[in-house]
Formats: sequence, structure tokens, C-alpha cells
Amino acid sequence: MSEFEFNKIFAAILLAGIIAMLTGFVAKKAVYPEKLKKDAVFVDGAELASSGPAVEKKAEPILHLIASADVARGEKLSKACAACHSFDNGGPQKLGPNLWNIVNEKKAHISGFAYSDALATMDGKWDYVALNQFLWKPKAYVPGTKMNYIGLRKPEDRAAMVAWLRTLASSKTALPSSSQIAAEKALLLPPEPEAGEEG
Repeated sequence: MSEFEFNKIFAAILLAGIIAMLTGFVAKKAVYPEKLKKDAVFVDGAELASSGPAVEKKAEPILHLIASADVARGEKLSKACAACHSFDNGGPQKLGPNLWNIVNEKKAHISGFAYSDALATMDGKWDYVALNQFLWKPKAYVPGTKMNYIGLRKPEDRAAMVAWLRTLASSKTALPSSSQIAAEKALLLPPEPEAGEEG
């Protein structure tokens, strides 16, 4: 083998090695991008990782939104409920009870309606706070409810729905007072971290 042929073979091996290294470098940049510091697109409802203790997920407060809520939007959102509920005065009971005059009405108040045991034994009224929590996630508020509805995640939607339900009465229930708004926030918002705690 001549020296010229040996040089050609050596040059080919050297070139192949350089190409392999360069290809690996380009592939690593193309296939293994740097990890994002935060999501490029926020997905509503996605669980966020937390290094602190787990905080029980609750409905966000809405009482402060009810006075200015979009009643027409609430009526539009109620279309999803119309398969199981009627809304007019004296309307029929369907799979779910009639919801006329529901705001501040006693829970499980319609005699003869087959409420779930969980709801039938529940005390209290369907006040604004109860409606907010129920509309957020019915099965979390009333474990054992027959209602198969995932709930309304957005506070603005729940406020609109409650504002619309408030109109379904001979006389409207009073808007939430500032003390009721404060009480709902105290009930549903996570406690503020104390001074010196990292959050």
C-alpha cells in the first residue's frame, strides 16, 4: 500500500470522526432542548408541583364578584344544567330538582323528590357560599351526591351562575354584605404565611 493511499484512508477516518462529533453536537441541541423555567402555555386545572405541604384545594371566593357578575352569561351557562333541572316557577322536577327560588332555600327542601342520602341529611341553606362550593365541584361539597356534573372551575362563571339563579325568584335575595364577603374569604382562601415562613 502506497503512502498516498494510506493518507487517503487516514483522512477518511478523520473526516468520519469529525462528522460524527458534529452530528452528535447538533443532535443534542435539537433533541435535548434546555428545560423551561416555567410552562410556555398554562393549562387550566393542571396540578402544580409544590415543595411545601399540600394545601387542600377549595373553591375560590366569589361573593365579591356577584354584584357585577354577568347575569346573561350565567343564563347561558345554565343551558348545560337544563337537561336535569327546570328553572321556571312551578316547573317540573326532572332528574334533578326545580331550581326556582333556590338561593337561600333550605337544602333538600322539595318534598317527594328523591335526593341522595348525602344531600337529604345535609343541614343548612343554599346560601351564596354553599352554592359557590357546590357549583365548583359537587362531589367534593356533597360526597355521595347523585349529581354527575364536574363543576364550574372559573370563579367568574360561578359568580355569573349564582347571580342568574338569584334572579329566579319572586323577590331577589340581598347581595352579599361586606362581612359575608370577608367570611367567605376567611373560609376558602389558604391562610397567609406567618412572618419568617417561606412561601
